[in-house]
This record gives sequence, structure tokens and C-alpha cells, in this order.
Amino acid sequence: MPLPFIIGGLAVAAGVTGVGTGIHGGVKMKEANDTMKKAQEIQKEAVRRFETKNKSTTEMMDSLGTLELEILSGFEKFSDTIEKIQNRPDFKNINVEGTKIPEYEPEELKKVSTGAGVLLGGIGGAAAGTAGGFAAAGATTSAVMALGTASTGTAISSLSGVALTNATLAALGGGSLAAGGGGMAVGTAVLGGATLGVGLLVGGIIFNVTGNKLSDKADEALKQAERTEREVDKIYNYLFTLTEEARRFKESLEKVEKKYEELYRGLDYCVNFAGKTNWYDFSDQEKKNTENCVLMVGLLYKMCKTKIVNKDSDGDGLNSINQKEIHDSIDNSREVLKSIA
Repeated sequence: MPLPFIIGGLAVAAGVTGVGTGIHGGVKMKEANDTMKKAQEIQKEAVRRFETKNKSTTEMMDSLGTLELEILSGFEKFSDTIEKIQNRPDFKNINVEGTKIPEYEPEELKKVSTGAGVLLGGIGGAAAGTAGGFAAAGATTSAVMALGTASTGTAISSLSGVALTNATLAALGGGSLAAGGGGMAVGTAVLGGATLGVGLLVGGIIFNVTGNKLSDKADEALKQAERTEREVDKIYNYLFTLTEEARRFKESLEKVEKKYEELYRGLDYCVNFAGKTNWYDFSDQEKKNTENCVLMVGLLYKMCKTKIVNKDSDGDGLNSINQKEIHDSIDNSREVLKSIA
């Protein structure tokens, strides 16, 4: 065969091989591109689901925390009213349907009321999840912890405005309420990170979801995205349960608060408008109304002590929802309300 034909044949063969290799390489590139696109879609949808549920859960927890602080901050008016009554009983050892209600302690109530007022003032411009952090840790405990001293040596309860907010953040930040994390919610709120609040409620696992970036390698990116999807499924189920438990607890708390307000109106009229300040001048109905009002204050105090969330001991996994204590508190409130209906 003449040499030109041989060379031409080799060139054609080489060209075919080159085209084949090019086609193969193009297919691989398309597959990699499709895999990366799939990974990005999975990751994007997972984060969207998380952010949507995060928002609704945080709103529910914040509404619960705010309600608890408002209830506790209102105890001062009750304490001021009842302290005007001379010769009143001690209102101790109250036990209704097997539910032990905290006895009336005027100084403790005033302390809690002041602390709750401090926290309400401090969360005005704080990040989402702050008030929910107090509910998670137990608002009563958080309120007591708030009555600390600012770094200047000034009592936090005597401050106001920006000074109050900053002192509260400083005093409660850094995990001073580590058992439930309420302090961390306020301490980190100043950073303005929306995920910090819900991170307190959920636990360290949240940062594995929100902080990860996809790998540049397609196969590894897909594995990461699928791992994120699984983690979000776990968090979503947790947040769904947390939202439902918080909603049920809030509904129960609102019923008790409504009964308390009804009873307090009677006590307020009797003492502050009718001018009765001697227990012996009270009618049997007025005495019963006062005793029930004290009972409702004790029940609200106890309910607001309930920790909604138990902090994960390792700090890098999911927190646990304190369902037993939540359910016990709801059941107890139902029994107490039934006993005075």
C-alpha cells in the first residue's frame, strides 16, 4: 500500500479515537454537571424546608416566652394588693388534686416580677428566638437570673433603655442559664444572627446544616447534600413536635391566666376600691376568691418554671423536648382549674 494511504489511514484512525475520547469526556462532564445540579437542588430544598419550619417554630416559642414574662411581670400588682390585707392567713401548704402549689412568698414574687420586667425590656430589639430561649429554659428561672449586677456594679433592675439591654445581654450571655440555655439566647441575640435563637432551641446539629458548603467535586457534593437532607428531616420532625408541644402548653397557660385575671379583678375591687384591708371584714365568698387567686398565682409561677427544652449534654446534637414535664404541667393545670370551677 502506498505510504500516503497508510499515513492517511493512521490519521483517520487517530481522529476517530480522538472523537471517541472527546465524546466520552463530554458525557462525563455532562454527568458531573447534572450531579452537581442535583446536589444543589437537594441542598437548596433542604435549607428552604428548614428555614420555613425554623421561622414558625421560633415565632411560637417567642410568643410563649413573651407570654410567660408578661404573666410573671404582673405578679407585683398582685403582691402589692394582697400585702395590704391585715390578719390574712399564710396561704401555705396548698395541695389540689395531688398537685403541690408553691406557697405564697411575697419577696420571691417581687423578685420574679422585677426580673421578668428586666427581660421584657431587654428583648425589645433582640433577635428572633430570644424570648423563646427563656421559655426553653423556664421563664421563672430566667427571670430570677436576670436580677444580677451589671459589670459596673450597678443593679440591673435599676437600669433602663440601652444600658438595661446591654447589661441584661452581658449578664445572661455565655450560658449563665446553661441548664436550659436561656441566657445564651439573650447573650447571642446582640449578634443579630437569626439562627442563633433557634440553635438554642434545637441544639448544635443546626450548625452542621446551615454552615456546610458543597464540595467542588460532584459525587462528594451529592453525598453532602443527601446528608444535609437527612439532617433536615430529623430537625424538621423535632421542630414540628416542639411547635405542637409549645402550642398546647401556651393554650393551657392562657386558660390559667384568664382565670387568674378574673379572680384578681375581684380581689382588686375588694381591697383597692371597696377599701377592705382586714381579712375579718371579708365575706366568705371574698375569702374564697382571694384564696383561689393565690392558688392561681402559685400555679402560674410553677407552670412558667417548666423547661420546654432539655439541652443536649454534648452540645453537638439535637436537644430533647421536655415532654413529660410539659404534659404533667398541662394535666395539673386542668385538675386545678376543675377544682375551683
